[in-house]
Amino acid sequence: NIVRFHPVEHNLIANCSMDRGIGLHDLRTASAMKKTVLRMRSNDLQWNPMEPLNFVVANEDFQAYTFDMRKLHEPSHIFKGHTSAVMSVSWAPTGREFVTGSYDRTIRIFNLNDRKGNARDIYHTKRMQRVFTVNYSMDNTYIVSGSDDTNIRLWKARSNEKLGQLTPREESAMQYREALVKKYQHLPTVKKIHRARKIPKTIKKQTQQTIIQKESAERKQANRIKHSKPGTHHFTSERKKVVDKEVD
Repeated sequence: NIVRFHPVEHNLIANCSMDRGIGLHDLRTASAMKKTVLRMRSNDLQWNPMEPLNFVVANEDFQAYTFDMRKLHEPSHIFKGHTSAVMSVSWAPTGREFVTGSYDRTIRIFNLNDRKGNARDIYHTKRMQRVFTVNYSMDNTYIVSGSDDTNIRLWKARSNEKLGQLTPREESAMQYREALVKKYQHLPTVKKIHRARKIPKTIKKQTQQTIIQKESAERKQANRIKHSKPGTHHFTSERKKVVDKEVD
């Protein structure tokens, strides 16, 4: 079980339980406020430090979900990419990004502005095994990870960022490059280069298999709806599939 105190309302706590539930509790009344049961168990939960109404959970179904504490009937966003259970999650001090550590031996950084839920960056090494814990430094510069190979690793929060004091010329060059990427990010070639990341062959293969399985399931559901009696089957959005039931 995981228990996290609210960063502002210190009498409010959120928890992940072994029965696949995530719940809110008020210590003043010693009672449960809300509870939602997901399809699979959650391994970690963290409140957003800048937007305390929101929190993120790391789930066994290879994905991370952000929830609004007022609307637990479905997640506000889904963040994908891992090929095994997400074991740990941590917010950046800015509240705009979070990092996840997974059983697939990778660390991924997600940005809330990416509505497709894809990772901004992926970190991995040959020696690193399953990642069980990740955390941001308070200056938003480093990420610390702990893995199954008994090692603690220190990563840069932005892999292409130079550490230390920048000269005015270096700073202007960096801003110019960022402006160019932002201006032409809609072009397919620029988007492909900007998003390209080297990942292990096993993870690439597992990702391709996941895409094939998802397309097959969607095609099967479409055929089921097409050839069944009207109203018997219907499409369900991906966010609505996450929550199994909501308990008052």
